[in-house]
Amino acid sequence: MKEFWNERYSDDKFIFGTKPNEFLKSQLDTLPSGKLLLFGEGEGRNAVYAASKGWDILALDWSETAKEKALAFARQNNVLIRYEVGNFFDIPVEPNSFDAAALIYIHLEEETRERLHQKAIDSLKPGGTIIFEAFDQEQLGKTSGGPQNIDLLYSLENIVNDFQDLDFKYFAKETLQLDEGEGHKGEAFIIRFAGTKKQ
Repeated sequence: MKEFWNERYSDDKFIFGTKPNEFLKSQLDTLPSGKLLLFGEGEGRNAVYAASKGWDILALDWSETAKEKALAFARQNNVLIRYEVGNFFDIPVEPNSFDAAALIYIHLEEETRERLHQKAIDSLKPGGTIIFEAFDQEQLGKTSGGPQNIDLLYSLENIVNDFQDLDFKYFAKETLQLDEGEGHKGEAFIIRFAGTKKQ
């Protein structure tokens, strides 16, 4: 995983662009700023946007190359972000301490995915928000982004099962024209979810 993403992010270009994910942006814009946990943050597009809106950021990723690009991008935009690299399960994250946590296009094997989603939930304060976007199983065979492995793509049932203890705020399968750099471009089948941890 580490080697794959280090190589992928080695280009000077931003693979997924420099603008924040639209769904993440739309959800953050409805919330008062606080502490935000970003899993798989990559080159920093979401972290830099959120920090510009007053959020206190902890970004996690597998890739040192991504961290370097993200921190340089943050400096260019005059914002500060905290960015840790490593296995998500080895990086300490204080439970019940974040106002929001985001999982944007993180595609993992089922058992790892379930553990990560639980870590995200555990990180939230009561009333905190999970923001999620990823490719649906119908994305298989599409060239607009995502893994070409059905086991790494999502179903609506996956989201219901993983986030069943949250209060659902937004939940939909959508067909979009993605325009997030060269990495996500064209018609795509995605799942969007936002939910809050019960008080």
